[in-house]
Amino acid sequence: MKQLTLNLQFFAGEKTEKATPKKRQDSKKKGQTAKSQDVNTAIGLLAVFGFLSFFSSQMGSIILATFRHTFSTYMLMDVTEANVQLVLMDILKELVFLLGPIMLVALVAGIAANLLQVGFMFTTEPLQPKLEKLDPIKGLKRIFSIRAIVELMKSILKIGFVGVITVSVLWMRFDEVLVLAHQSVASALKTIGSLTLQMGIAASLALLFLSLFDFLYQKYDFEKNIRMSKQDLKDEYKNMEGDPLIKSKIKQKQREMAMSRMMQEVPKADVIITNPTHYAIALKYDETNADAPIVVAKGVDFMAQKIKLIAGNHKIVMVENRPLARSLYDQVEIGEVIPDDFFKAVAEILAYVYRIKQKI
Repeated sequence: MKQLTLNLQFFAGEKTEKATPKKRQDSKKKGQTAKSQDVNTAIGLLAVFGFLSFFSSQMGSIILATFRHTFSTYMLMDVTEANVQLVLMDILKELVFLLGPIMLVALVAGIAANLLQVGFMFTTEPLQPKLEKLDPIKGLKRIFSIRAIVELMKSILKIGFVGVITVSVLWMRFDEVLVLAHQSVASALKTIGSLTLQMGIAASLALLFLSLFDFLYQKYDFEKNIRMSKQDLKDEYKNMEGDPLIKSKIKQKQREMAMSRMMQEVPKADVIITNPTHYAIALKYDETNADAPIVVAKGVDFMAQKIKLIAGNHKIVMVENRPLARSLYDQVEIGEVIPDDFFKAVAEILAYVYRIKQKI
């Protein structure tokens, strides 16, 4: 028996269930999502090399103009504090115009890659310092974990892909590489720039292809990590809906309050229609509030006996009519006017009750 209990506890704690929407939302608030950093890197590199392939000539003109201005003007200036400051500011301006667009493209590509993977999300949870990250034991577990081995294999695969692509590009343009030493500086720089852009774009596309598989793996790993046990599902349901035991007590209290209010209406009734033992229906007729009698209380078995006891203490007339009592109990709720089908039978009973009251 003890072993069976332990087995049930083990299976209850095993994370075999898919995460609920609330669990996913809580994880997202903590910054935990299925995201591949390789996708960000690949898209960023592809965007930068794509930008360079279209605007490299304009950037080359800016670089040549900067060098020309440097050798023709700055080299001839006296080395003074004012001149050094002037040269530094001019060069910084040129660098802003040269590197600013590249950095802007990389920034936009990084934001687009994140939005593509996880959508808009803002949280400061990952930035908060956590002492558990300094735990050497947990650090060793991360180093020698399955995830670390997967990351190592990914790195080897990426290096292999980029190396093969680089060698392939150089091999296809091997003749141009051999004659670089015999070309002018401008022609050699142009050839080197063309080779760099071609290798960069090809490597970026290869990394983007690999990053798609990495994203699928990250998604699988994320879904595995946020799985929930059956006990987790129960706890979440308790937190969202409340403890079932507490809810049952609340409902019981509500029933008791409703019963108390109903019993307070019994002394105001004009007549109690009984089964005679199993059903009791209390009717009240007030022509100023309703056109027909109203059911102010009803009950079966123990409740019926309690209604009859209160009615007897307040000398309320009780009339036995088995079919009418059962029909009223099944078809009319407390506080409702009786249907037209019961008008005649109830009117005869009320007339009988009024005659008895007049005699008394």
